[in-house]
Amino acid sequence: MSSPAEPACAAQRVAVIGGGPAGLFAAEHLRTAGLQVDLYEAKGSPGRKFLIAGKGGLNLTHSEPRPQFDARYRERQAEVGHWLDGFDADALRRWAQALGVETYVGSSGRVFPVDRKAAPLLRGWVRRLKEQGVRFHVQHRWSGWHEDGTLRLETPAATVSVTADATVLALGGGSWPQLGSDGSWAGILAAHGVDIAPLQPANCGFDIDWSDHFRQRHAGSPLKPVVAHWSDPQGHPRQLQGECIASDYGIEGSLVYALAADLRDILLRDGTAELQLDLVPGREPERLHADLARPRKGRSFGEHLRRAAGLDAAKAALVFEVLGKDAGQDLERVVRTLKRLPLSLRRPRPMAETISTAGGVRLEALTADLMLHALPGVFCAGEMLDWEAPTGGYLLTACNASGQRAAEGVIRRLRG
Repeated sequence: MSSPAEPACAAQRVAVIGGGPAGLFAAEHLRTAGLQVDLYEAKGSPGRKFLIAGKGGLNLTHSEPRPQFDARYRERQAEVGHWLDGFDADALRRWAQALGVETYVGSSGRVFPVDRKAAPLLRGWVRRLKEQGVRFHVQHRWSGWHEDGTLRLETPAATVSVTADATVLALGGGSWPQLGSDGSWAGILAAHGVDIAPLQPANCGFDIDWSDHFRQRHAGSPLKPVVAHWSDPQGHPRQLQGECIASDYGIEGSLVYALAADLRDILLRDGTAELQLDLVPGREPERLHADLARPRKGRSFGEHLRRAAGLDAAKAALVFEVLGKDAGQDLERVVRTLKRLPLSLRRPRPMAETISTAGGVRLEALTADLMLHALPGVFCAGEMLDWEAPTGGYLLTACNASGQRAAEGVIRRLRG
């Protein structure tokens, strides 16, 4: 971005609360427009969750074209689509390039920095913001407003008051609270008449009551490739191929995260949900039956199952987990199980463990510029808003796009 121009309203000051991607992006856009910007971060440095998200390779965005890209935001695709009209995946890649970070499209369509690292991008971003004149204030935790309307921030030394002509709240959701996004803002805003949808786990794993035997021997085993079969909350059958992991507590991984919203909503409504896995994609039941009907030649059924059906140890163990130790006595049932292995999900993982959260400030509580109806001059951005998306770069793209949208709203309000 270019250096900030100083307009007639240069003395006007904006407070950005939260140093995650949405807050940083709002601060950059505001400062480029010439406004005075102070960014307040509860932790000792900005972008801590951003760094953790990039630990296994920073998934910056996704190459999927629109409108398919927009559809990833489910019920909120129209609203998020408006944000993306101003800043989409291609714009995000150009923005990264301007920071000296080249990107590439992986085989799954996900977009990564060439070095796959989050830290160099974050360091360059914060450095550029400081050079542009954004003032950073760390260890400043927002706790609402004083009676005179000034912002109240808690520091290790004291409670301070901050006056601003406009405020952008970018406080994150309720996942990874140790990194700053603990959802404590929800009660504060609700007390000021803001409509808040309850925060819920998103992009999460699910508990399954594994036997001790399976848990001890196969926890952490990848299940790939598999095809997931499930019904959405409206009862429509769905399927998706991918990879997941049989964890100590149940099941997790990218495939599970992609359909977690449906499974979570069914669990909340019905108290139970079933996920079915095709353990042998590409093998038709007739072929499986013929392969399994061949003589075992002295092998145990477990070994026969692995050889004849091409299963690894974890997949074979799943068959016994569902059918019991006498599974081999009914080949028809084994074949049905291989193609649709049923897993009974008990509950989503706790919100603090999840990649992201659903719920938050309802978009109906905001103007199109993301200003709160109940609190004029206060704008919201990022994961604290009531939208969700699967992993794959969609989360980060919408956070940045909403940060720009809120900043544009601030600029329009202050400039009349």
